[in-house]
Amino acid sequence: MSAEESSGWRGGPMCWHLLSPEFPPQRGGVGDYVLLLANALAEHGDQVHVWCCGSGKGETLPSGVEVHPVLGNLDPADLWRVGRAINQFPQPRHIVLQWVPHGFGWRSMNLPFCFWMWGRARLRGDDLTVMVHEPFLAFREGNWRQAAAALVHRVMTILLMHAARRIWVSTERWKKAWEPYGLGRRIPFMWLPLPSTVTVLNDRAAVAATRARYASGGQQIVGHFGTFGWPVTPMLEAIVPALLDRCDRTVMLFIGPHGAEFRDRLLRENPRYQDRIHVTGSMAASDPRLSAHLAACDLMIQPYPDGVSSRRTSLLAPLAHGVAIVTTSGPSTEPLWLATEGGVATVPAQDAPAFVSEACRLLGDESARRNCGQLASALYQKYFTIEKIAQTMRSQYDHPRNGIRTAGAVAE
Repeated sequence: MSAEESSGWRGGPMCWHLLSPEFPPQRGGVGDYVLLLANALAEHGDQVHVWCCGSGKGETLPSGVEVHPVLGNLDPADLWRVGRAINQFPQPRHIVLQWVPHGFGWRSMNLPFCFWMWGRARLRGDDLTVMVHEPFLAFREGNWRQAAAALVHRVMTILLMHAARRIWVSTERWKKAWEPYGLGRRIPFMWLPLPSTVTVLNDRAAVAATRARYASGGQQIVGHFGTFGWPVTPMLEAIVPALLDRCDRTVMLFIGPHGAEFRDRLLRENPRYQDRIHVTGSMAASDPRLSAHLAACDLMIQPYPDGVSSRRTSLLAPLAHGVAIVTTSGPSTEPLWLATEGGVATVPAQDAPAFVSEACRLLGDESARRNCGQLASALYQKYFTIEKIAQTMRSQYDHPRNGIRTAGAVAE
């Protein structure tokens, strides 16, 4: 067997080291994503090692996935111990860092961690890929402390850009944000979309029971899935009352944490909706009730101030369930969402009247709503399944000299 074959090149089994700030049972979108990714890679016959904080216990993992919950507080002593453990594995060591600045402690300014990653790549010879979930804080959007953190984030970005062999981004916008910090270094970027972390169960009985619970009179259910935090809630405050006024045979269903608090705030101003706004509370991505609640909705409203993008897992979940969706377009919106086959209805961000009109149009046209849902499901299958994502990842490691494909580094 050649050295290339034994190291996992050319489509053979590979050994991955996924480095993540979280992993189930910790709650968090990055941890849920890493769990799905590890399982999908293991199904290809790969060996997957997850290096994370927390306990790493509570999940049933397939053969081929091993969790090492040893990152601790991510201080230098912890990193030294993790480094010794990683060194026990043969090269090439393919490390995929799941990058969220605030996930790595030290008030999101863990420069020692980034120096450690630079040393792993430059001194130890590890093959480092950075998957950018979030790039860095913006300047001029807070007090001096946030500005200082934003500056440190850019120093961290420079270190990672000069350590990594390739950068993957959850949305094309992050490529534009990170690319200048390569300071002239040529490094390939690739769009690697996120999957829905909510499994589609297709449990018709559970869906019917959910509909009977919230719409016993045969009303249409309009849902919103998210965390109900700023800046989405101001948009919902402008949309929800107007939609309920115009479509009197509808009820609202708020799915996700803090939905009850938002409902209470709405009802203080609009007490007449007392019986028409329902909440579920927080449900884990693995909770089968979550799939049933999403599938029970006739329409989902998912406004975003910067527009829909492929990093919005709160939209990908209903997309995977084939539910008709009204969302917003903005500077973060990729072209695929605006295409005629996009599977979602989009209106300009901050145009609440247009958003309500589009939602009412779909609620009044069952055929259009069904078609929208079918296109949504097809779009998800084309780009966003975890199987597609794992295959795309593996395809970037088929060149024995540099470990990347030089053609098509950034997806359109």
